[in-house]
Amino acid sequence: MQYRRLGKQGPTVSAVGLGAMSFASVYGSAEDAESAATISRALELGVTFIDTANIYGAGHSEEVVGRGIAGRRADVVLATKFGGGGGTGLGRRDKVRPALEESLSRLGTDYVDLYYLHRVDPSTPIEETVGAMADLVSAGLVRYLGLSEAAPETIRRAHATHPITALQTEYSMFSREPEEAILPATRELGIGFVAYSPLGRGMLTGHFQRLEELPADDWRRSVPRWQEDNFDHNVRLVSRLEEIARRHAITTAQLALAWVLHQGEDIVPIPGTRKPENLAANAAAADVTLSAEDLEEIDAVASPDRVAGARGAEAYMARVNV
Repeated sequence: MQYRRLGKQGPTVSAVGLGAMSFASVYGSAEDAESAATISRALELGVTFIDTANIYGAGHSEEVVGRGIAGRRADVVLATKFGGGGGTGLGRRDKVRPALEESLSRLGTDYVDLYYLHRVDPSTPIEETVGAMADLVSAGLVRYLGLSEAAPETIRRAHATHPITALQTEYSMFSREPEEAILPATRELGIGFVAYSPLGRGMLTGHFQRLEELPADDWRRSVPRWQEDNFDHNVRLVSRLEEIARRHAITTAQLALAWVLHQGEDIVPIPGTRKPENLAANAAAADVTLSAEDLEEIDAVASPDRVAGARGAEAYMARVNV
């Protein structure tokens, strides 16, 4: 495994991390034993960066992660998030420490390495929220601070209040919005970029060929990109990416992760999986080398104007880039 530093003064983490949202049955049912085996395999392979949140399964993901890293806490750069619910007011000063204390209890630890504001609270000044998060650093409960899906101006204001180590936002071959203004801002400020859903919520794995293969209760059915004609169009794009992957003797998922890694040394993808074999394949993507010609060919296939459908429903998109 290769390693990268998050931000100018942040922790060193594995170049490919592990997102733990799927441990909470967001993308179909999950077995805790299998999720625990995935964490164990991650640690064996040197995947040190594990990301969860307090809203994933109402805390269940945190509980699974906590059990999975028991006895290995020092080997993990542990990230969790708060303030991701649908209501306003979750970023108020009086909400910040109680949310962390609940997460620490579920995780079975007395500190979190990286603590994110999951979604910016439009009813609370970002300075208030980050100021309260900074108090957690002073108290030794948190080592570094992060934001998720924040707009460039919000990032700047937050960073002026207390150094922000990482900004987490969806980024993949199919979701390239951060390239316009967010990545330039984080690079200017020396903030690391954590790419969630680098596999396009599974679309870039090539696993799904027909919409009927998606479980009826799967959250992705609410996403425009996964609906009807958009889905069929995007699957055709993935089939062209599969041709590139075959030339490298890798999977389409590995190609997608390698592409993200090639966009800059400041970027760390956190693909989610609850299967040990997928975890191992994801980790191996850190060793894939793509040429300039490969990257140009990928851009020609998956340029932003070619992908059909938004990455989230209208209500979801109203809470990103805030």
